[in-house]
Amino acid sequence: MKRAANLFIVVGGVLVAAWMGIALLGPVVSPFPATGLDILEQLQGPSSRHWFGTDENGADLLTLILHGARIALVVGGSTVLLSGAVGVLVGALSGYFGGVVDAVFMRLTDVVMAFPGILLAILIIFVTQNPSLFSVVLALSVTGWAGYARIVRGQVLSERERPYVEAARSLGQREIWILFVHVLPNCMAPVLIQATFGLAGAILAEAALSFLGLGPQNTPSWGALLDQGVTYFLLTPHLAIFPGIAIALTVLGVNLLGDGLRDRLDPRHLAVRE
Repeated sequence: MKRAANLFIVVGGVLVAAWMGIALLGPVVSPFPATGLDILEQLQGPSSRHWFGTDENGADLLTLILHGARIALVVGGSTVLLSGAVGVLVGALSGYFGGVVDAVFMRLTDVVMAFPGILLAILIIFVTQNPSLFSVVLALSVTGWAGYARIVRGQVLSERERPYVEAARSLGQREIWILFVHVLPNCMAPVLIQATFGLAGAILAEAALSFLGLGPQNTPSWGALLDQGVTYFLLTPHLAIFPGIAIALTVLGVNLLGDGLRDRLDPRHLAVRE
């Protein structure tokens, strides 16, 4: 199982690194400008000039996919950072102090987890009437923090009973200092694993919102390209196939990396599988 975990980490890491490299450097080295339109080359198939073909506006599809990788990275990374920060804070306070704090935060978490995440995100974007990059990240983070809170709470409940916590108290350290300096660092391995799966979920959610026309506007997005591809699939299937492959490879890489990290960082999970 350790070899499988290492293989998952290597393959997933390569795919994720390639995606991040494309997101950072792709728009710089793209063969055409993202706004380059040519009505004479609408819906052209792959060729030596346009390797992935063109879209309904005559724009180079490879260029649009390279720019879309940056949107996926920004939305996915920002969502994980924002929802992770909120979830870690809520879970840490809830698990360590217990009592009324725990009851209030966990009931709030239950309410958030009771709603389907993508439907709540659609509602938030519809209410704001502003399908921008910021609103998409905010909508996905509103529900994304609950999973982190649950995980961190469970870890803190276990860690707060450890002898080192009693030793820190006996030295006169304040409870909030003990929580954030001593307890919380020992709870971050599951958070890292959750973040990888949360990143994959955010990429898919952004693609779904863009597919529905609720993603960032006037910006190339994999979901918006899929929407075009569905419309013209019988005429030009490449318009759906190439963005679909980009989404699939990216999410596969992130999930493989998450599986590998889970096997390496969670000995109990590895012991069960063995």
